[in-house]
Amino acid sequence: MKAVYFEAHGGPEVLQYGDVPDPVAGAGQVVVDVHAASVNGADWQMRQGSYRQTPDLPHILGRDFSGVVSAVGEDADLAIGDPVFGVCDNAGGVMDEGAYAEKIAVKAAILARKPDSLTHIEAAAVALTGLTAVVSIEDTLQLQAGETILIQGGAGGVGGFAVQLAKHLGARVITTASAANLDYVRHLGADEVIDYHQVDFADVVSDCDAVFDTVGSDVIERCYTVLRPGGRIASIAVGVELPPTSRDDIVRLRPSVLRDRAHLEHIVDLVQSGAVALPEISTYPLRDAAIAHRVSEGRHLRGKLVLEVR
Repeated sequence: MKAVYFEAHGGPEVLQYGDVPDPVAGAGQVVVDVHAASVNGADWQMRQGSYRQTPDLPHILGRDFSGVVSAVGEDADLAIGDPVFGVCDNAGGVMDEGAYAEKIAVKAAILARKPDSLTHIEAAAVALTGLTAVVSIEDTLQLQAGETILIQGGAGGVGGFAVQLAKHLGARVITTASAANLDYVRHLGADEVIDYHQVDFADVVSDCDAVFDTVGSDVIERCYTVLRPGGRIASIAVGVELPPTSRDDIVRLRPSVLRDRAHLEHIVDLVQSGAVALPEISTYPLRDAAIAHRVSEGRHLRGKLVLEVR
């Protein structure tokens, strides 16, 4: 099968497109013929070597995908021909990858059936971003109606889903974005939008019940200042530990984005009900993954990047 992989950490130029062995379904697994694979910031950070986890080389990137089941292992509860989407496993804290390929072997229990109302590209675009947003906003921060939340990076894949989900839950949503994306995040439902190039959010935001950070860097420490006593902050910034603070009246959280079918089905319900709209999606052929990585690394992407595999 064809796949995109790297044999050494580095820039986008280390990505290679070529032939690798086909995967085989083990017990409880299925092989999925991948039609579309999402591009996430975590992908190029893994390629750069930013993770503590050191992958075996050569390594095929890609964490979320959509496709059709082509082989079924023992005790798997899916059938050949089922259209499915999902996110690679992270059991035991070890992240599986491999979606930048024509085939992938995955546990059947962590996949969901793709509805006819979503294309493979659309399903891939909301898999990991939706899962991360739902786990962070609903499960970790436990956002409630009437609360105020600051979402850092509202134009990105996760941020855009989170803005809409928070509004669906009845919260007042403040978010940051670049000037080019202000109207976009307003359209997603944000009540207040801050151009981070022009205004320091810490100067104009206060008394938030919750903060959801997708950016990292020094942003997290400044987020502490906008929280009311008893407020909660959760960050998904890769490789970033929540920095210490002298404030003992706030709760610092790190979402644990476990994979399961129930969360994916919840994402489908949110999209099909109209509570969350699909993001803007830009597509690239699988062989052009390096180009997609350069766009993603620019950190000003609106919506999602998806690789068309078939």
